Amino acid sequence: MGGGTDTATAGASTAATTAATGTSTSQGGASATGTSAGDDGPGVKFDVSYPLDVELDCNAGDTMTTFSYIWIANSPQGTVSKIDTKTGVELGRYYTHPNQGAGNPSRTSVNLLGDVAVSNRDPGQVTKIAAELSRCVDKNNDNVIQTSTGPGDVLPWGQDECVLWSVSIPSPVYTSGPRPTAWDPGTYDEKTCTFVEQPRLWIGFKNAAGFGEFWRLDGETGAILDQVTGPAWGGSSFGPYGGAVNAEGDFIVTGLSSGQVIHIDAETLQVTQIPGAPGDKYGMGLDADGNLWVGGYQGNVHNYDFTTMTWTTIPTGGTSVRGIMVDRDGFAWGAGSSPCALVKVDVATKTLVDGSIPLPGCSSPWGVSIDVDGFVWVVDRGANRAFKVDPMTHQVALEATGLQSPYTYSDMTGAGLNLVVNPPG
Repeated sequence: MGGGTDTATAGASTAATTAATGTSTSQGGASATGTSAGDDGPGVKFDVSYPLDVELDCNAGDTMTTFSYIWIANSPQGTVSKIDTKTGVELGRYYTHPNQGAGNPSRTSVNLLGDVAVSNRDPGQVTKIAAELSRCVDKNNDNVIQTSTGPGDVLPWGQDECVLWSVSIPSPVYTSGPRPTAWDPGTYDEKTCTFVEQPRLWIGFKNAAGFGEFWRLDGETGAILDQVTGPAWGGSSFGPYGGAVNAEGDFIVTGLSSGQVIHIDAETLQVTQIPGAPGDKYGMGLDADGNLWVGGYQGNVHNYDFTTMTWTTIPTGGTSVRGIMVDRDGFAWGAGSSPCALVKVDVATKTLVDGSIPLPGCSSPWGVSIDVDGFVWVVDRGANRAFKVDPMTHQVALEATGLQSPYTYSDMTGAGLNLVVNPPG
């Protein structure tokens, strides 16, 4: 791989701001249509189990809880929705920026504890929200967690006690605002069933000098741990566009269109530019081996193999691909538009399985994620909904409605991170 530049600053001062206390109201939740797999019943649900295919004796004989949330940004509203992937019901909606309603959030990333980080493009801001009530903070010590209960119950900024911290990002304009957002795995001790080291958060944006800038934040506090300056960010007016973390915690970042693709080593913080990147890049994700998959808006899916250092392009038959995600059965799924459809690619053979899986009622599919049961979720920003698709029958199992121009096409459930940390087999 080609060489790069790097600058690292450890222990930089934090720009984190913490939400204040307050009270909540309780109103009805969002609607869902269709049928789905059976619910697990009442109780706390999370986004991804760790690991998914191994039962651990972590609670005196009880296996670890199964996560079942997807987090989708409502960009023009400045909020993020937490949706139960088993029922399609929206269980909470949260402002993502101190200037409530502002921020234009897009990327969400879920860690192996189930918590989400949401990046706002303008003004630049990254906000962490707890998925589990036990990790929310009772700031007013009234023994009750004040938090949203649904889309009609968005609490004023500073009053939702599950919003844990928020960090301002010095990106000068919308096009340079933070987009690549990805938690690292943390360090988990299977003997004690605890995280020895909590997950940290990578984010990327274009700074005022026109260079890619990447921060690694303390996941508990939002404090800046490391700052890395990458190459001058060319290819388009946009800054770094997509990001994901591999099993080693390295940050893989892609640019829009002809923008760069880079690799940041988790230990040395060295930046390496990956040559030969295609010119129609959009969304991205990693497979179980940590190799890169990219949606191509000119009717392609692209793969980069880090072992052979080669790119492969798989034509879709004409469907433009935006977001992309790889499941545990070895298929890459792409959000297709013009015409709208779901695209399926075999990862092992790098061949197209189906370039036009129908999504009845679709408008502008933009993002894809995989839930804990293996269903494929397609976020449609034009239809203001998300489709849950059976990966075997390709039928829509349900639709989560009531979203507002949802624009998320990153790891919305944590399944992408779990895939590289805990690959099948």
